[in-house]
Amino acid sequence: MDKVFKTLGFWTAMFAILFYVGDMTMMSLFFIAQTGFFVLVGYMKLTERMYMYVFAAYLVLFFVGFTYYSTFLLEPSFG
Repeated sequence: MDKVFKTLGFWTAMFAILFYVGDMTMMSLFFIAQTGFFVLVGYMKLTERMYMYVFAAYLVLFFVGFTYYSTFLLEPSFG
């Protein structure tokens, strides 16, 4: 299960690079933070159950944050 978190760290690093090249620095920094989190957790040698708990907590925080952002902070616009 630790390899899954290292793989997630790799892909979030790829997205961070692409966001940086696309001149989206805040999103790039956000993905660098996620990369650090996933790689750090990947090297902690936890049990498989604990990895599942960590991932479930990550998903809950992401969905709550995304819902809050899209409901209260996002200002829809075209162009």
